[in-house]
Amino acid sequence: MRFEAVIGLEIHAQLLTESKLFCGCSTKFGNPPNTNICPVCMGHPGVLPILNKKAVEFTIRMGLATSCTINKYSIFARKNYFYPDLPKGYQISQYELPLCSNGYLEIEHQNQRKKIRINRIHLEEDAGKSIHDQGNFTLLDFNRCGVPLIEIVTAPDIQTPEEAGIFLSEIRQIVKYLGICDGNMEEGSLRCDANVSIREAGSNILGTKTEVKNMNSIKNVVDALKYEIERQIEIVSSGGRIIQQTLLWNADKQIIEPMRTKEESHDYRYFPEPDLPIVEVNEEWLNVIRENLPELPSIRKERMKSQYNIPDYDIEILTTEKEFADYFEETAKFTDDYKSISNWFMTEILKILNEQKISIKEFPIKPEYLGELIKLINNQTISGKIAKEVFNEMLVEPGSPSEIIKEKNLIQISDEKIIEEIVQKVIESNQKQVQQYLEGKDKVFAHFVGQVMRETKGKANPSLVNKILKEKLDNLRK
Repeated sequence: MRFEAVIGLEIHAQLLTESKLFCGCSTKFGNPPNTNICPVCMGHPGVLPILNKKAVEFTIRMGLATSCTINKYSIFARKNYFYPDLPKGYQISQYELPLCSNGYLEIEHQNQRKKIRINRIHLEEDAGKSIHDQGNFTLLDFNRCGVPLIEIVTAPDIQTPEEAGIFLSEIRQIVKYLGICDGNMEEGSLRCDANVSIREAGSNILGTKTEVKNMNSIKNVVDALKYEIERQIEIVSSGGRIIQQTLLWNADKQIIEPMRTKEESHDYRYFPEPDLPIVEVNEEWLNVIRENLPELPSIRKERMKSQYNIPDYDIEILTTEKEFADYFEETAKFTDDYKSISNWFMTEILKILNEQKISIKEFPIKPEYLGELIKLINNQTISGKIAKEVFNEMLVEPGSPSEIIKEKNLIQISDEKIIEEIVQKVIESNQKQVQQYLEGKDKVFAHFVGQVMRETKGKANPSLVNKILKEKLDNLRK
């Protein structure tokens, strides 16, 4: 029997608001434990929540970016469950009437476009954090309690782990472009749970699903889903039965581990949050949010491809992060050699970012200086080799490449008479290699080029060096 997987994702994105969803506490990550808390987010008796308007706006942005219906009215509910890091004993979330519903996102896999439906995007507060690795006890950090999250719930339209990985990558890219989430999965600001089941290929009947949690990277999502699909197929093929339960992905051991029997929605005893009014999104506010949406990744890709006429591969890399594309386009204001900008970015800049573990915002060379450097190469003021030296100087002492070239006397030698004299001197000093060249060993030509460049400390115009050397050596063959 041949099986196929049915996968739905629940993606939580922590919103980049300065304060929490229902109080004024800071949302800053990394502060000392239990310092970003107050009676409201700790659920003390008698406190009242006040909704963060910016969090509502960020949720609407995501809804618009994924073609959702933005519901004019939505309500909050109490989701009741007990867990040590949930001090209220309930979570304020949205259930029956979310802010956004019935959207979709198109992904591309194996050169085919596929539409993944989004059932809902709702707003809710986060729980705290349990820390289990400090000894034979559990520590609780409540700083995260009340931090605003959006939950993006897909329809079961995903069929392979690879599709799930692509969808999650697209969502991560969109929230970062919108400026509503930093997308950092390792720090937990973007988290993904997956509901997965198997069925006989071609059947419309859904199998029993399991939920896989604890996946803090896109690779972990793909690996965990592959493992769980294979596990379910093995159980069913051997006559067993899938139990509906919540599972944890152990990335170190590359295995799935059971966590608890899966709850149904009625287990949470949802009821309307009595301390919060109905959220109303009027048309005027919605239009303001829509008009201020930034250019989305898919649109930017197409525009940049058309505007700059560089290969698709380059565009994919440059638009991976909004800040990458911003850096490229800012540099393009100072030179129209767009392919060179892309080459420098992919070969030199990305290498520095990875080696130094910094973001493009922390990269010391300004776009205008990279553009100027490319111009200096193209007008033959400096050679490509000297440009690398100037580039490295700018990494240490950020400044204009023209100033560095002038200060270090790195201007390219393009005077044919000077180069001819140096070439003649090199030929006279390397008679053994001259003889080899005359005997037809053309590979020795590179030796002469290297000697000339050494004599000029890399400043000679390479094309002129090659031209003059070839003329002089070929004249000796006559």
